[in-house]
Amino acid sequence: MKRYNYLLATFLLLYLFSSCQKSFLNEKPDQALLVPESLSDFQALLDNLNIMNVTPSLQNVATDDYYTTDNGWSALSSPAEKNSYIWLSDIYENQTNQDWNIPYKQVFYANVVLDGLNQIGPGNTSQNTYNQIKGSALFYRAFAEYNLIQMFAADYDPATASQLPGIPVRSSSDVNIKSTRGSIKETYEAIVADLNNAALLLSNTAAFKSRPCKTAVYALLSKIYLSMRNYSQAQAFATACLNLNSSLIDYNTILTSASRPFPPPLTADNKEVIFYATLNSYSFNRAATTYVNADLYNAYNSNDLRKTAYFNMRGTGYNFKGTYTGNVSFFAGLATDEIYFIRAECEARLNNLTEALTDLNTVMALRFVNGTYTNYTTTDPNQALIKILLERRKELISRGVRWYDLKRLNREASTAVTLSRSLRGQNHTLLPNSNRYVFPIPDDEIAANGLPQNPR
Repeated sequence: MKRYNYLLATFLLLYLFSSCQKSFLNEKPDQALLVPESLSDFQALLDNLNIMNVTPSLQNVATDDYYTTDNGWSALSSPAEKNSYIWLSDIYENQTNQDWNIPYKQVFYANVVLDGLNQIGPGNTSQNTYNQIKGSALFYRAFAEYNLIQMFAADYDPATASQLPGIPVRSSSDVNIKSTRGSIKETYEAIVADLNNAALLLSNTAAFKSRPCKTAVYALLSKIYLSMRNYSQAQAFATACLNLNSSLIDYNTILTSASRPFPPPLTADNKEVIFYATLNSYSFNRAATTYVNADLYNAYNSNDLRKTAYFNMRGTGYNFKGTYTGNVSFFAGLATDEIYFIRAECEARLNNLTEALTDLNTVMALRFVNGTYTNYTTTDPNQALIKILLERRKELISRGVRWYDLKRLNREASTAVTLSRSLRGQNHTLLPNSNRYVFPIPDDEIAANGLPQNPR
């Protein structure tokens, strides 16, 4: 029990601070702090929205969906934002970074809960309550590690996944255990194992959309297998998810001209939201001078309700407003519209053309002014795939997925993209498959743990 209290004290020390002054993974505890001991205490730890439901966001700064002005770039609040925007080698300038720290806090808190549950057992409380908390902790750990490996490791390639470094996978809350980087393959295996175990424990739905459920597990597994380019598995888990929740919003039923068109899922009913999470808050995401790429904006049909639901004119361009959070934060959780697009893409790649077009048209019919959408048809799976990928990009803007899509799609010559920006009279270019698609690990972690740095 003494060792258990030591681990929980470690949690509480880190819970008190929003960021660490040195390596997060090596922070040591103050044993004088009080510790949680009950299932309700553990549930309260997992219900910390400001930690457990936040995802990395620098990839949103770096993507080609947006641009800013020279003055807008100068006004950005951190070197990480400025340097990510133009894909420099040194992003952090010796500062710590929350895109690394927050997911590892999630992993740490999840491990504290899992270690604690192993100590106390279900006791006299409901076995179901115990299972829900354990399944939630496994989901949160997997969700954090998925976001970390998307940011801080190379794209999954079966030919190299066993050789290239993944991320440190932490399965214990004991900070004295040294952090190491296993392979990309080992990281994905750990994530999938956690989710498979979580699926055995969680209910189909959760009492609150900020909590995980089995539907969320299947949604995340579909995203993971898509990133691995395992299209049959991604299709299967997308189907499992949609069998539990296939709800979509008819955009004709919302006031698209409103400043916040979508209902907040934590207090109202956004029926597409499966699991609530937000992008880490950076000034870039909120700035009036952050504009949607003009070519992307012009790709929306005039009868496409997303054009007015997602954007409003401000200054010299269009700002994004259509977040599924219903507030100023950008939605980065799991929603049914994304799962439809995952399944549609997989069906197209598997040459199941009828099924692919059915999923595409199911979503698109609810995005256009009533009576103006004509079902998309083609006999060419490649043309269907191009259309699905375009509509996926237009549907999921500002959810943090575009950068990850670029990483995986750059592996294919037909979908590879060269990014370019002009800033202060200087042109910046990012080539497909560049090392700079992989974010560097913060310098403090490299120094403290001797982790191999990502080549830039």
